[in-house]
Amino acid sequence: MEKLVIVDSVFRGRRVWLSGHTGFKGGWLATWLLRAGAQVTGFAHPPLTPFFQQLRLQKRIRHEIGDLRNLKEVRQSILHCRPHYVFHLAAQPLVRESYRIPLETFETNTLGTGHVLEALRDLRNPCAAVLVTTDKVYRNDEKQGAFHEDDPLGGKDPYSASKATAEILIHCYRESFFRNHPVRIASARSGNVIGGGDYAPDRIVPDAFRALRKGRAVPVRNPQSIRPWQHVLEPVSGYLTLAAHLFLRKGFEGAYNFGPSSRDKQTVAALVRQILKTWPGHVRRIREKNPPHEAAHLQLDNGKAWKKLKWKPQLSFSEAVTMTMDWYRESLQPGFDAFRTCQDQITGYIRTRDL
Repeated sequence: MEKLVIVDSVFRGRRVWLSGHTGFKGGWLATWLLRAGAQVTGFAHPPLTPFFQQLRLQKRIRHEIGDLRNLKEVRQSILHCRPHYVFHLAAQPLVRESYRIPLETFETNTLGTGHVLEALRDLRNPCAAVLVTTDKVYRNDEKQGAFHEDDPLGGKDPYSASKATAEILIHCYRESFFRNHPVRIASARSGNVIGGGDYAPDRIVPDAFRALRKGRAVPVRNPQSIRPWQHVLEPVSGYLTLAAHLFLRKGFEGAYNFGPSSRDKQTVAALVRQILKTWPGHVRRIREKNPPHEAAHLQLDNGKAWKKLKWKPQLSFSEAVTMTMDWYRESLQPGFDAFRTCQDQITGYIRTRDL
């Protein structure tokens, strides 16, 4: 328990600027930060799913609606907050959507990240900034190996390419402007995240929930694709641990992978089978003509996170799926309190961590 006690204590009473708080991962991160006693300022587009309203975060934090593509707005928000910690999660996060709006995806994911970095240059107080990208930043030749942080970056789809470009931008700014600066910069690359509160379109778990609650078959497109599935609390705990180390001492700048254990890499088909163990139903295979490219195999190596941060994934694949579906089942009950349910799952997660 020692490591997470340290994490909670370093956030207590501290000012945190969080982009993307109206989204899925951002909502969970904001909830954990509030549990730790942080003073949170959220900056994001209006919410696109019900999760933000379910958490009632607009009443719990400083809630700002803004556009990452507007440098003036980003700078004004960060400098007004004067944060001790920055978590940059806001993004256009969907691969398929990136084919429909490629330039907007680059503007949000790459230029938006540049705006956060540019605003941080003007910050004069000590600050630890964790900028979140994705496991898809690596040049993926489908060789089925686990990606290390120093592997070549790339991206065949606009989403992956925009995030890989953001990583290059982060490295450039860190080397050019933050070597002797009170702000310390790191980037975090996590896998395919699941958990309660995800209602995004074209994502297998939300699609499964929507189908099962209506008694319909779960739609499946690419059953043999392998993904690094992990519960949302795994990478969120990684972001917090990384930020705490960054704030306390030098030497933790750079890029970090936060993925599931190698034994838990699973296909889409295996994920659906596990979901149906907790919520019985049927599967409907969807066959598309000329589908957009999506990587068939993704896996991250967590060696650096373990060596430098003593972070490792704790939940098994089956535990992650069970926690996720328990949240969705509870969400259908009268009087459902999403914030309390998330807080309860965070508390349970902390208690079971082997630290």
